[in-house]
Amino acid sequence: MDLGAQFRSLEPELRGAMDEILRSCNFIKGPAVERFNKNFLKLHGGKYGVGCANGTSAITVALRALGVGAGDEVLVPNHTFFGTLEPIVEVGARPVLVEIDEKWHQLDLQDAVKKLTKKTKCIIPVHLYGLPEPMDQIMAFAREHQLRVIEDCAQAHLAKWNGQPVGTFGEVATFSFYPGKNLGAYGDAGYILTQDEKLFDFISRYIDHGRKDKYLHEFFGGNFRMDGMQGAILDVKLSKMAEWTKRRLELAKAYDERLKNFRVLTPRPNAYGVYHLYVVEVSNRDEVMDHLKAAGIESLIHYPVTMNEQPAMSVYGYKKGQFPISERRASRIMSLPFFPEMTLEQMNKTVAEFLKVAEA
Repeated sequence: MDLGAQFRSLEPELRGAMDEILRSCNFIKGPAVERFNKNFLKLHGGKYGVGCANGTSAITVALRALGVGAGDEVLVPNHTFFGTLEPIVEVGARPVLVEIDEKWHQLDLQDAVKKLTKKTKCIIPVHLYGLPEPMDQIMAFAREHQLRVIEDCAQAHLAKWNGQPVGTFGEVATFSFYPGKNLGAYGDAGYILTQDEKLFDFISRYIDHGRKDKYLHEFFGGNFRMDGMQGAILDVKLSKMAEWTKRRLELAKAYDERLKNFRVLTPRPNAYGVYHLYVVEVSNRDEVMDHLKAAGIESLIHYPVTMNEQPAMSVYGYKKGQFPISERRASRIMSLPFFPEMTLEQMNKTVAEFLKVAEA
């Protein structure tokens, strides 16, 4: 994506917001963060929410809030970003990998059933690429097996399932504002959303050293606060989110029309996907990426290594070959250039070069 183009389109507003922080010296939390907290809820949906340090920390705090800890097991899709797993280990629990389904590239509940044990306490569906998981099915599964639910919405700002915002199904939801996200900070930042007032009270205190006021700490928490500069920047960008999301959908449709002979990852029926990335499968990925690079077009892979293949996961007995569907998918997917400021001329050039060498 072209973050420079985004900055240029908002430069006066962004510089004004940053200057406000420099003048006020509200560098940690403060009015700008509070303003963003409220405005994000208004736009995305949900009852209670608070900004935090980053998306990974948000999951750590969510797990703490739900009492997930040593000896517990947490179900998580095998195809995700490693940051979904790290917090599970951070709180002393064990990540249990679940295969993805063949059609939608999302958590396979039939495989999840096989992975249940007496220690299973939580499930984390991931709305990867901004494509919502079928949350009615996942919530039914969680109720049946008495599991806590954390929605990983790191890439799914404004996405919906059956008209309901993602993140409002589970007990807690987490968002990332990493610079490249649909709503990105100029550094690290995240958000925690919940529908439960008591959980919100705990979360709000936990991210700020577990304190009630400046020098009274009710429990041991941590330092997971959002800084004022990021809150101010995000609040400016938030005003453009609806427009940017609409443009993403227009671009995705244009790509779809041009790439009809290729398998593209798209939202399920009943899902309002927001396309954090535009992901297509090819059988000759290295050749395609090399060709695009030679033509001055960047492409990436999100994500080339599944969680069972990660060296860090070998301590839990995971290794290559255990998850054939997600491993095959990871060997074929690639992300094409995709951002709201992208022009049709840029897209047509990308598609033209892609079609010269790509094989389904």
